[in-house]
Amino acid sequence: MSYIIDRRLNGKNKSSVNRQRFLKRYRKHIKQSVTDAIKSRSITDLESGSEVTIPSKDISEPIFHHGSGGVNHRVFPGNKEFVVGDELQRPSGGGAGGGQGKASDSGEGEDEFSFQINRDEFLEFLFENLELPHMVKKKLQDSGDFKFVQAGFSNEGNPERINIVRSLRSAHARRIALSGGTRREIKALEKEQKALMEKPENDRDDQRLSEIEQRLVVLRAKVSKLPFLDTFDLKYNNLIKTPVPSSKAVMFCVMDVSGSMTQAIKDMAKRFFLLLYMFLQRAYKQIDVVFIRHHTQAKEVDEEEFFYSRETGGTIVSSAIALTSDVIEERYPPADWNIYVAQASDGDNWDGDSDSCRELLMKKVLPKVQYFSYVEITTGEHQNLWFEYEKVRNTYPETFAMQKIERSGDIYPVFRELFSKRGDD
Repeated sequence: MSYIIDRRLNGKNKSSVNRQRFLKRYRKHIKQSVTDAIKSRSITDLESGSEVTIPSKDISEPIFHHGSGGVNHRVFPGNKEFVVGDELQRPSGGGAGGGQGKASDSGEGEDEFSFQINRDEFLEFLFENLELPHMVKKKLQDSGDFKFVQAGFSNEGNPERINIVRSLRSAHARRIALSGGTRREIKALEKEQKALMEKPENDRDDQRLSEIEQRLVVLRAKVSKLPFLDTFDLKYNNLIKTPVPSSKAVMFCVMDVSGSMTQAIKDMAKRFFLLLYMFLQRAYKQIDVVFIRHHTQAKEVDEEEFFYSRETGGTIVSSAIALTSDVIEERYPPADWNIYVAQASDGDNWDGDSDSCRELLMKKVLPKVQYFSYVEITTGEHQNLWFEYEKVRNTYPETFAMQKIERSGDIYPVFRELFSKRGDD
């Protein structure tokens, strides 16, 4: 067996193979560094690369060396000033180190090793082991995915698709069909020839034996002319293109932009949705994203307006839930789509509207969606909307999840908690 080792160098004379091996070995340190980096980044800087620092003690290599013990003979260089037993004076002025700053009488440390990971590597570690929960295959209608399946055999095709067993079986059947009568005649003549040869010489019919011998020569020559394998015998695997069920999905991003949402809370909500949007774009090629902003009224907007518009107002959360239900009815039938909803709010809502939100969710939205995640961004006590949503979670524990974010450092852990891979899926 041959082994091929790729030693080609990429930019700056660095081997990409060695780099991937290095990233795999220190995955734990890199993931921790990515987690720390995402907590302190701004909205516009979430998807750039990052510098990763690893303590030197964690990258040390094991080495072989001589152990202690045994008989050792050492030869040291001599000198002209000292003999055995002399005491050395401490140099005046301290050491010759070039460091600056105050000294410490405790602690020890080691240099750290730093390196840079690019954007793709950063996002790979950022979204590792994440997925949209409960995604299933839907109908074949409008499916853009196809696969080739075997559908019998054909007499024409590419050499790489030849079916050896079928071809040999066809050749054997052809030889039997074309030479069956001849072979039966040969067997009959051989049997007659054997019977004549067993008779005494005086009773043998030499003329008949001669005729049989001549006939056998002709028949055997006829059989030998049949080819062992003919082009007619070749059979090929017939492959046809069939559609496969698609995993079409749509994600509804619902964000509260009312006056109760301070700029800091809005920034955290935007960071959560930007993280979600980056994850969807990277992990799923065929997915629609619907952006809905709401205050007293809900409105479907584009990506630019969703993240950067400064529109604000009062708070009626049910308007966003109702608009989500209407869009699902109009454009995303549950029979064809995997539907997901992510909602972010500070928990503040107009009095009496939280009951309407619960009713809308349980009657019109949750029966149609695969997963609904609610994130409440607040440092205070939970309000009525949270308690109403808890009733929804008790009714739909598998498809409804809710988490609380108090500071920017909670965004990434909450995001991973909501969209981590389920072991039972």
